[in-house]
Amino acid sequence: MGAVTATSATPTDTGHDHPIRLTQYAHGGGCACKIPPGELEEVVAGLVPWTSPDLLVGLETGDDAAVVRIDGDRAIVATTDFFTAVVDDAYDFGRIGAANALSDIYAMGATPLIALNLVGWPRGVLPLELLAEVLRGGMDVAREAQVHLAGGQSIDDPEPKYGMAVTGIADPARLLRNDAARPGLPVSLTKPLGIGVLNNRHKATGEVFPQAIASMVRLNAEASRAALAAGITAATDVTGFGLLGHGYKMARASGVTLVIDHTKVPYLDGAREALRDGFVSGGTRRNLDWVRPSLGADGVDEDELLLLADAQTSGGLLVVGEVPGAPVVGETVAAGEHGIVVR
Repeated sequence: MGAVTATSATPTDTGHDHPIRLTQYAHGGGCACKIPPGELEEVVAGLVPWTSPDLLVGLETGDDAAVVRIDGDRAIVATTDFFTAVVDDAYDFGRIGAANALSDIYAMGATPLIALNLVGWPRGVLPLELLAEVLRGGMDVAREAQVHLAGGQSIDDPEPKYGMAVTGIADPARLLRNDAARPGLPVSLTKPLGIGVLNNRHKATGEVFPQAIASMVRLNAEASRAALAAGITAATDVTGFGLLGHGYKMARASGVTLVIDHTKVPYLDGAREALRDGFVSGGTRRNLDWVRPSLGADGVDEDELLLLADAQTSGGLLVVGEVPGAPVVGETVAAGEHGIVVR
């Protein structure tokens, strides 16, 4: 018997007589369902956790993962990430969820070691065979990354959700951080943008975009290793807050201004057409609204800014430095009037 997927299986207990589309059971898609960055910062602003000198990266800069030193040349790196269905195919949903969670580890310059599944599933609505496909997709990506996948946690949930908690290891003297950017350096982007608008089109129309899936399931492991080999110290991954949101967070944490040349930013095929046809998520619009007070963008039209704020799922790394094979999309300069500038 072939694998059960969201486009081929029909549960008998729901009365459906058409293929199941996982995205139709989600109020939002992928990282676009994140709580907006401004709201999230307000929520955590008053939290004062226990800390020690061994906590190298914590809440302060909103970096991609937490880092704790365990001895002179070893640090533990921990993160978690999960979201609602971003594609209809269950196996691909699992692969994307796993790659996205692992990305936070790579964005810190670490090597992932072990992962735990995080699952929400409407068990009375969607068949468990589909959940098995989600988990198979996650396991295949963990196998590709040579990460131990050892259990996890599941709950009965009205919406299908999937992701992972991941723990890795790093050299504390060779981290990639979002507060380590310095002025006068090029800025590279290791994956094209456009995931958000293509996923939004997929959810609305059922059209499948293999180029988007291929980008989302591609691990950031190679880009992370290349950045470390080049002596780079500052990076972040581009996910739900878009390039503008994550770029602004890095510029603010580092005390620099990030300048983006929008003519150099690569996009997936079909992204501009999806934008033209109105497939822009609410999360993308909130990203742009949050960044706008700190954004300099004279002469750049709104559509271009929406693409730069597009909420990505399992996007690439935004790296302060040159990464072989990745386009240079801007530079860092001394802090000025704006935290981020688009020219």
